[in-house]
Amino acid sequence: MRIVVVYRYSQQFKTKEAEMGYAAKDYSHLIGMEGFSETLLKNHFTLYEGYVANTNRLLDTLAEMVREGKIGTPEYAELKRRTGFEFNGMRLHEYYFENLGGKEPINRSGKLGNKLVEDFGSIENWEADFRGTGSMRGIGWAILYQDNLTGKLMNQWINEHETGHLAGCISILVMDVFEHAFMIDYGLKRADYIATFFKNIKWGVVDGRLK
Repeated sequence: MRIVVVYRYSQQFKTKEAEMGYAAKDYSHLIGMEGFSETLLKNHFTLYEGYVANTNRLLDTLAEMVREGKIGTPEYAELKRRTGFEFNGMRLHEYYFENLGGKEPINRSGKLGNKLVEDFGSIENWEADFRGTGSMRGIGWAILYQDNLTGKLMNQWINEHETGHLAGCISILVMDVFEHAFMIDYGLKRADYIATFFKNIKWGVVDGRLK
């Protein structure tokens, strides 16, 4: 009951924040997804909405500091540094939720399937590397990137939200491996969560991100 109350409050808060800048998106259609409890998903949605709210607050505060001539102050510098954490926390969650909710396997002869074979030797090699990336100790994200210049696909670990991103690369597949993404349902069994994530990838969305 307490979780439901928090979620309803966040939905009201989201409407207020939407008037200021970025609006939190509604991912409630994912409730009922295989292997993810309603409690886990609602908690996750609430965390995401917090990143949206904090991004709006930070951008508004920084704009006000510019108007007031406070550039160069320690406060300005720290808020600038914090913006990458909050903004990426918002955007990565959007990529994550949007590449979930699928029920069909990857199209092995499609654009993405062929590209994975080209760059990793096989889809199985890519998947083993992606799962291995997501299984690393720490909190953060596993991301399949495409280099915007060469088209090459690479799996990368992102520490927290802002450390380790590959400049000039496009996020193709995004997996959250912070504890909040799985511990309610899976405890410390991160590998089981990753297996469930793979069962629910929306491959059409992932394929559409590929250049």
